[in-house]
Amino acid sequence: MTRPLADLDRDLAELGCGALLVLAHDSRDPDLAPFVGAVHLGSAFLVAPVGAGPFLGFFTPMERGEAAATGLALLSPEELEVGKRVDEGRSPADLLAEVLSRGLGLAGVRPGRIALAGNGAAGVLWGACSRLAARGFELVPGNELTLLLRKTKTPAELAAARAAAAGTCEAFRAIARRLAAASTRDGKLWSEGERLTVGRLRAEVAQTLAARRLEQPQGNILAPGRDAAVPHSTGDDGRALRPREPLVVDLFPRGALFADCTRTFCVGAPAEPLARAHAAVLDALAAAHREAVAGARGFALQEAACARLGGAGYLTALSHPGTVTGYVHGLGHGVGHELHEYPSFRKQA
Repeated sequence: MTRPLADLDRDLAELGCGALLVLAHDSRDPDLAPFVGAVHLGSAFLVAPVGAGPFLGFFTPMERGEAAATGLALLSPEELEVGKRVDEGRSPADLLAEVLSRGLGLAGVRPGRIALAGNGAAGVLWGACSRLAARGFELVPGNELTLLLRKTKTPAELAAARAAAAGTCEAFRAIARRLAAASTRDGKLWSEGERLTVGRLRAEVAQTLAARRLEQPQGNILAPGRDAAVPHSTGDDGRALRPREPLVVDLFPRGALFADCTRTFCVGAPAEPLARAHAAVLDALAAAHREAVAGARGFALQEAACARLGGAGYLTALSHPGTVTGYVHGLGHGVGHELHEYPSFRKQA
């Protein structure tokens, strides 16, 4: 784990906290993954005391090799007395509270104010935190700290994001090849003797991404025609594709990190409204590329895009807040261990 923690120490100090506690259902948890890297762990937790390296607690000795691969100081199941608590028949909340209390002590964290981050079963976490509170621990929200921490990506994380993005581009190329080879019959697209449907393209996307060892934990979007006009409409697998209509493809696969990219396809000459919208979007995108320089504010780029699209006659989220027609979306967002992550294009207070 090579991520510098000076900023985390500063943020914890500003909150008056002596440590960060991250609870995770597995090592892919976005609040834990930046600390542990590409390992495979089940339930785990991390304690990062101010001024000290983090400690990783895990619950089964079968994962000792994966835990050691993180390079972190370890709190083993034996040290945490996990087996003893299980044999006592403790409830999940009691068991977690006992293990966390012991782990905090072993990491040198005494009762007091600590920041809590991570994810898990809500009821169990609530019960465990209530028990920790009774022991003198004041738990305050800490998810924002981990989000800020991973706003800057390490070289390994940048490489992982690029690998996911490369797989996304390959899936787009597979779709383009399939669409380019399609023929038209009875007003619909056909490919290799069958009607070309959303479901068939979705299967091709899945195969392409799987070949690059990329998952799709949050699915994807392949939305043709009217569905394409509603952001986040996933598309109907049984829908046959037609020439001259838009097909919005939004892919957001995950390897070690997420990628996210959207493209609009059209087979044949687009209808005039689609061609006009494409030209306006292309103009706004080119301007955003020119203005995306070091020191530029993300929301300033969004404001500029809204101004250009508004000037082209489209409603925007800034000119008409709440609009469901026109430019209703944001210009973009960061990706990382979560699909939507800092940096963002939102207006900051």
